[in-house]
Amino acid sequence: MQTKIKDKLNIPEFISIDGTKIGAQYPPYIIAELSANHNGDIKRAFKILEMAKECGANALKLQTYTPDTITIDCARSDFCIEDGLWAGRTLHDLYKEAHMPWDWHQALFERAAQLGITIFSSPFDFSAVDLLEKLGAPAYKIASFEAIDLALIRYVAKTGKPLIISTGMADQQEIQEAVDAARAAGCNELILLHCVSGYPTPARDQNLKTLVDMSARYDALIGLSDHSIDNVSAITSIALGACIIEKHVTLDRSAGGPDDSFSLQKEELTALCRDTKIAWSALGAVNYQCKDSEKSNKMFRRSLYVVKDIEKGALFTADNVKSIRPGYGIGPKHIDSVLGKTAKLKLLKGTAFSMDFIA
Repeated sequence: MQTKIKDKLNIPEFISIDGTKIGAQYPPYIIAELSANHNGDIKRAFKILEMAKECGANALKLQTYTPDTITIDCARSDFCIEDGLWAGRTLHDLYKEAHMPWDWHQALFERAAQLGITIFSSPFDFSAVDLLEKLGAPAYKIASFEAIDLALIRYVAKTGKPLIISTGMADQQEIQEAVDAARAAGCNELILLHCVSGYPTPARDQNLKTLVDMSARYDALIGLSDHSIDNVSAITSIALGACIIEKHVTLDRSAGGPDDSFSLQKEELTALCRDTKIAWSALGAVNYQCKDSEKSNKMFRRSLYVVKDIEKGALFTADNVKSIRPGYGIGPKHIDSVLGKTAKLKLLKGTAFSMDFIA
């Protein structure tokens, strides 16, 4: 179903998460996704949290579910994964390994507060939202796979917290339904993340131009949830209006966890935080004025100079007045107004030309 893009846009200037403004006029907000990369070890989770802070990420994001809140323990074919990274496993088995124990949450929230980094989560059912509310989560993220769970979206929206929705696999109508559900339930701070739920995502599938259309179509701030294993798409997306970048992060891509293989390591996360901000800074504004970094070079532009001694009363010709470097004379565009005119004083070779020289 084709949805007409609105003629008049009401996209907010920014939303705010934990005191940080997020929008096109502000530096990109970088979310480091812990996902399953704790690999069952809370010490590893703490190290990833500390790494995210050290690398310059704005937030660490968790995933809050248990295998029994996201699926059932069943070995029938519907519940078995046939291909991809997790082929041969049941959903329950995979999520049992991947989930983060709920009793870790408080300790991670407390450590994040000590470090001065924001922490929040993707809840996968109502009970997860209730837990996160008790912990004072400053925002919520709806994962792509849950973007069609309108009841969950409404339940999260009713908290009044900023809401980020990933749109992997969702078509235009499904995104519209998610947006409508969120707004109808009271969400006033919404960001949509363009996402491709491929692990990893090849560049040919990114279709980053969708970001511009998505912002206009849904009157929303936009970002990118990126599952590629480099930073090219993320950096490119900044030029298309992305104000949030979310990437999975890990201590070691070869560690063997469910999500390690398509996650950024420390040096790559550092580069992401640095380079997306450089890209944002480079966008600047429409500006045709001479920039501060250029001003000292204006002298090396061409201008009109006397290139042979000229006696008073002589004619200015193409032989004695030329456009050369440096740029202390009048501009080359004036040459036609000079040639054929008479000199009102004697001029020496190397004199920067002035209109005052014309009799």
